[in-house]
Amino acid sequence: MSDRIMRCITSDGSVMAAAVDTSDLVYTAAKIHLTSPVATAALGRLLTAAAIMGNQLKQDNASITLRIKGDNSETGAVIAVSDSRGNVRGYVENPDCPTEYYSNGKLNVSKAVGKTGILNVMRDYGTGEPYIGQVELVSGEIAEDITNYYATSEQIPTVCALGVLLNKETHEVMLAGGLLIQLLPGADDTTIDKIEKNINELEPMTTMLAKGMSIKEICEKALNGFDIEVLDEMPIHYACSCSREKVINAFITLSDEDIRSLADEKGFAEAVCHFCKKKHRFSKMQLEQIIKQKHSKG
Repeated sequence: MSDRIMRCITSDGSVMAAAVDTSDLVYTAAKIHLTSPVATAALGRLLTAAAIMGNQLKQDNASITLRIKGDNSETGAVIAVSDSRGNVRGYVENPDCPTEYYSNGKLNVSKAVGKTGILNVMRDYGTGEPYIGQVELVSGEIAEDITNYYATSEQIPTVCALGVLLNKETHEVMLAGGLLIQLLPGADDTTIDKIEKNINELEPMTTMLAKGMSIKEICEKALNGFDIEVLDEMPIHYACSCSREKVINAFITLSDEDIRSLADEKGFAEAVCHFCKKKHRFSKMQLEQIIKQKHSKG
């Protein structure tokens, strides 16, 4: 089964819930970036949040970028980008950062990411200036930071749950997923009380997935006591949008001298994608062709 995302709404339009299984894509990200256990958890949580938030964008060519940078952070910046379907890519600045655990055996993501710092949210609708929101971190555990972003920056009462479960011996990703519950303008006190009760009774995301619950069953549990309608459901993937053409377009912004200086002593320039580690190589002759292309455009 590939990863999937589902959005549901209560029939009275008062509450929205989105659930996502990101087990495969977080596993893929960890393999690409060779992340330490805590870096896997941090990146996995942020990728999961980005998938849910990206899936809420309506325009086809829209994207969302989440960037967490903690003060004195061991991970360095953690970046996740999603398109409007929920397909994601991302990376950690220091993928092999040291891993520490809480006394209960859980990964201490907060220490690695940093308890203080900044969460940046950039929505790009492909129509000009992107919308950028920025909030201070409240815990570095990521789910609480996303909850705080919605409350502070968008004034939407939100609960976010994110989980990444690793194999204790191999540190490989076994399960990953997330849940976002949001109160909409129609929500009254009765609705709020019901939702609060449901949230208190919810098990951790990875526990529900481990029990074999589907994302629909997880949405139904979050919205227990309400009639619900499924808005949409779709598969999602770890998907990089890098291409040779994009690298060439980046080179074209440089001076002729800088383009020539990209070649190493063996006569090749190499650009490595942050998101998928794919290498794009160019010979000296190809660099000269890029310079010609640049001037023919100019």
